[in-house]
Amino acid sequence: MIANDISELKLKQMIGKMLIFGFDSLHVDENDKIYKYISKYNLGGIILFDKFYHDRDKAKNIKNPLQLKKLTSQLQAISKNKLLISIDQEGGEIARLKVKDGFTPTISAKYLVTLGKQKAKQSYSLLSKELQELGINCNFAPLVDLALNKDSEVIYKMDRSYGDEVDEVTQYAEIFMDELQKHKVISCLKHFPGHGSALGDSHEGFVDVSDTWSKLELQPYKKLLSKTKMIMTAHVFNKNIDDKYPATLSYKTNTLLLREEIGYDGVILSDDLQMKAIESHYTKTQAIKLSINSGVDMIMYCNQLLSDDVLDIINSTFELVKNGEIPLRRIEEANKRIYKLFGEI
Repeated sequence: MIANDISELKLKQMIGKMLIFGFDSLHVDENDKIYKYISKYNLGGIILFDKFYHDRDKAKNIKNPLQLKKLTSQLQAISKNKLLISIDQEGGEIARLKVKDGFTPTISAKYLVTLGKQKAKQSYSLLSKELQELGINCNFAPLVDLALNKDSEVIYKMDRSYGDEVDEVTQYAEIFMDELQKHKVISCLKHFPGHGSALGDSHEGFVDVSDTWSKLELQPYKKLLSKTKMIMTAHVFNKNIDDKYPATLSYKTNTLLLREEIGYDGVILSDDLQMKAIESHYTKTQAIKLSINSGVDMIMYCNQLLSDDVLDIINSTFELVKNGEIPLRRIEEANKRIYKLFGEI
């Protein structure tokens, strides 16, 4: 038995609820590992990709609308509770549902602003309706990073930002959030506390925004606080907030700043812990311990850059809780927020 009379299986299921994982197939059945992890360990969510990261010609989870709808139905049927079926469908270049595969065309954030708010509403309505029809209930969007660094390969040059003005970014993000909500799809603001001033890409390695970050980058989160249910962390290092850890692993960022100063009480989701900004500098166990203790409620392993097993992560986290390195109350707090989030879909 564990503290508070929670059985080992129950605690592992609570840990499982805190995980979002990627997997490598176009369909699932009872012989697949992901099936077993959802059914036995109450896996919180999965993330869908159209292609393998290291083989762009090979379909990973998405082939066409018919196949995808069948896959999401299979996945949702496994879970005793609701399952977060998530995707990155920002529009434009960041769209896992592509026109060539039979999905609805989308427009990038940067271009959409030039077309006006009515066009944005129409575009996001179509996008959200398609997600709902396909059985996808969580979209890692909108991106509210301000376009402050015009040399940024991963934000500005990919047309992912609505611009460098807080009000404009906030207004268009709100339109997106409203349309997603109408179609029972959870939105997720990203990347806290701001990636728009960064030059580097945290997929590739360490990203330091200490000399470029501005408090202005917090404004979209403050303005959208009342309707925000999920926020994704950035793997950026900012010595002005925390001189030791990047945001995803930072108690000063996620608890002291986001929770206590800004007043956010929704789900905090880590960006992919397999990105080199984290993976190259911390062991798996260190990343789990630091992220959860920092205030992160759900941790994500996309299984694009590396290959991690759900049970290994659950067991590692279980040992950390058992040894007192992660307080049980953090697991309980996270689960409470996650179940509240699930009430939105």
